[in-house]
Amino acid sequence: SEMCIRDREYSLLELVKTRASQINACAYCIDMHTKDARAGGETEQRLYGLSAWREAPYYSERERAALAWTEAVTRINGDVEDQLFQTMRAHFSEKEIVDLTLAVIAINSWNRIAIPFRVPPGSYKP
Repeated sequence: SEMCIRDREYSLLELVKTRASQINACAYCIDMHTKDARAGGETEQRLYGLSAWREAPYYSERERAALAWTEAVTRINGDVEDQLFQTMRAHFSEKEIVDLTLAVIAINSWNRIAIPFRVPPGSYKP
């Protein structure tokens, strides 16, 4: 479960959920997770730059690995590059990789509920 990623990494989970929701164009989940991230202390700068995280200097190597993993799992097409998996192993324990993967799978599932059921964004309160 998501709770196994350390509490101090609440922001990492919100970045991951927001990034997957951006890829899937889920307005409701983007609204929710950017608000949750801000309530948890995340900066506007890092949220605004999230869609271009590769070019932005304000993400750690651990966060970069998690964001690349999020994109690969969200856009999965039958393969995840070995190099990406090795990068993940350099920054996360096996349990953390599983936990993070489950968090990515969960937000992708919520995106796939919110989008077709037209859940209106904007009203969520953290």
